[in-house]
Amino acid sequence: MQFLESIGIKVIEKKLDDTCFLPGLLLGSNTIYIDHGKIKYPGDILHEAGHIAVTTPHERSLIGTNEISQNWPSQGDEIAAILWSYAALKHLDLPCEFVFHKDGYKGHSEWYIENFTNQNYIGLPLLQWFGMAYSKDDAFYDEYSFPKMKKWIRQ
Repeated sequence: MQFLESIGIKVIEKKLDDTCFLPGLLLGSNTIYIDHGKIKYPGDILHEAGHIAVTTPHERSLIGTNEISQNWPSQGDEIAAILWSYAALKHLDLPCEFVFHKDGYKGHSEWYIENFTNQNYIGLPLLQWFGMAYSKDDAFYDEYSFPKMKKWIRQ
């Protein structure tokens, strides 16, 4: 929670009803609402934070309202959020299974873990285009290349 707050994503504990897409989690404008009594997988918090982080500032302010684009998040946003959550778990020194748990990602969690641990960073061109990360080829020094992030929030 401290990490998310430090990068500008508010985390608010709140009782949530059972209509949330993910149990115990709801997104708002630059905010994640968490019902600790209902959340099933804490790693889902990082994935949902990834959606906020990779969204344009204008759209980010509209999350949770009727004004957000109907196609939000797009498929590109989804893959960028998945890769962002991998960078976040590496930054926080968490195991891959924390985010990529067996009940997530439409049964493809192991596929994501295998690809990312083998440095096949599906979605990295999007994070580069968003100005959030460097590839190994772009980084001035290896310590700045993905999974390190240039910026945690899209500008």
